[in-house]
Amino acid sequence: MGLPVSVLARGVTAGSAAADDAVHAVYAELREVDRVFSPYRDDSEVSRLGRGELAWSEATPLVREVATRCLRAAELTGGLFDATRPDGTWDPSGLVKGWATERAARLLSAVGDLDWCLNAGGDVVVSCPSGEPFVVGIQDPLDPAGLSTSVRCLSGAVATSGTAARGAHLYDPRTGRPTASDWLSVSVIGPSLETADVLATAAFVAGSLEVVEHTDRYHGLAVAADSSLLTTEGWPR
Repeated sequence: MGLPVSVLARGVTAGSAAADDAVHAVYAELREVDRVFSPYRDDSEVSRLGRGELAWSEATPLVREVATRCLRAAELTGGLFDATRPDGTWDPSGLVKGWATERAARLLSAVGDLDWCLNAGGDVVVSCPSGEPFVVGIQDPLDPAGLSTSVRCLSGAVATSGTAARGAHLYDPRTGRPTASDWLSVSVIGPSLETADVLATAAFVAGSLEVVEHTDRYHGLAVAADSSLLTTEGWPR
């Protein structure tokens, strides 16, 4: 998917063969998702759909499932998230990363007595059956080696959207133009990485945390250009 993916595991089973097998299975599943969905691979299903070589009626069930999830994400965000690019091509990358990472994480949950943190390019899913949380850092968008803040997580997800890592790559579906925002990044915490990632993108595009505030069990934090922080009421202090 063009991004680093890492697994942090701890607990009595962290060094077991079962944990090792689960980690290998996670990477295998993510490689398969990349093969199907990457817009940078000429042979991916997404690329073939974009060139008209593959009809939607011929798409695999997994691709059709993601298309349905993209429509739900657009509805959830009032159109602030849209998998159809301004040039008319379908690019579900903004949803696939969170969806695929969360989907692969179920393989780690199958290992008993294991705390784990699955990190895909800074978006993370965690599970801590031990009751001891992981501390997840929110990167300072002006200093890749620094943190704006951190959050303690027992379970669930943390997703961040912005321009620090990839530059100005987001567009506003309402105008079809590149997003113009005074914010540097938006982070969202909540039970699902797929939803948190979608909401972070939507809030960054809107320049407002309102879409997060209106979604139950999700909370947001924005980093402004002057490094000041703006949060929703439920963001942990």
